[in-house]
Amino acid sequence: MNRSILRAASGIALAAAALLSISACSSDSSGSSSSAEALPPVIVEIDSLDGTTVEVPMGGAIDITGDDETFTDWSADISDPAIAEFTPGKDDGSAQFNPGITPLKEGTTDVTMSNSTTDDTVDFTVTVTPKK
Repeated sequence: MNRSILRAASGIALAAAALLSISACSSDSSGSSSSAEALPPVIVEIDSLDGTTVEVPMGGAIDITGDDETFTDWSADISDPAIAEFTPGKDDGSAQFNPGITPLKEGTTDVTMSNSTTDDTVDFTVTVTPKK
């Protein structure tokens, strides 16, 4: 199967899983229950990311797409690591996963991503907003 098709299918499956699953329910002493659902990822293309601000709600994630060849070679320097953390791209042999950013608390931080193979860099800002 073509790597691009496999990556696209993987991304669609990830988004579908985030939309349809992962809910937690709890009951308090009054018997009422509350639930929290995972949010779909904010998907951004690496080629259009430089110089932008990406908003992501708490409980969400940023999925960075568009690099089918060197997606595992990206790293990131996050100016305030208390706000967000970087997840590198990986290939586990059965599926490929894009690099991404996971919010940790509300706020704004600058991010510089660097590719060790191509020497490309991308600078952008991440703003973590309250969960909607």
